[in-house]
Amino acid sequence: MRPNLTKIVAPALVACLVSVLSACQYADPDQVLVTDPRRASSAAATGSILGGEGGIKLFGAGSDEEGRGGGGIGVNSHLWRASLDTLSFMPLTSADPFGGVIITDWYTPPETPNERFKMTVYILARTLRADGLRVAVFRQEQRNPGVWTDSSINLATITSLENKILERARQLRTSGIGN
Repeated sequence: MRPNLTKIVAPALVACLVSVLSACQYADPDQVLVTDPRRASSAAATGSILGGEGGIKLFGAGSDEEGRGGGGIGVNSHLWRASLDTLSFMPLTSADPFGGVIITDWYTPPETPNERFKMTVYILARTLRADGLRVAVFRQEQRNPGVWTDSSINLATITSLENKILERARQLRTSGIGN
């Protein structure tokens, strides 16, 4: 018995369309992606280029006080970069700067080969605020070879990780990186 393709394809198309449209809510109409080299110089002056002399520029003009947190992405650029810096030791599965979600792959520390961690960072604000960041940490232990079981995580670990990201974001803002 063959499944009806309409029942399979239609929901997939709807999900793709919803995903694209939800990403559009973060679009900044002042930012233009330039592919025409004749327009690259004017776009370089506004800080909104993709290619050309300045290369790829995701973080346009803007400040935390204006609530923009970077013109080229949908979330605070300092929190975004600080999250990537803090999780740089883990392999990334997905990083969506417009939706503000960073997902790592499983990481096994060399000193404890029978446990592994996976993290998801949600950047919820366009301003640098403590409540604009949420971290989810998943931990598994290997009790039998090839069999991983979920284990609890200490809430202090999550709080500590969030604080490290916030501290790094404040350092980036102070040094002017990411503006």
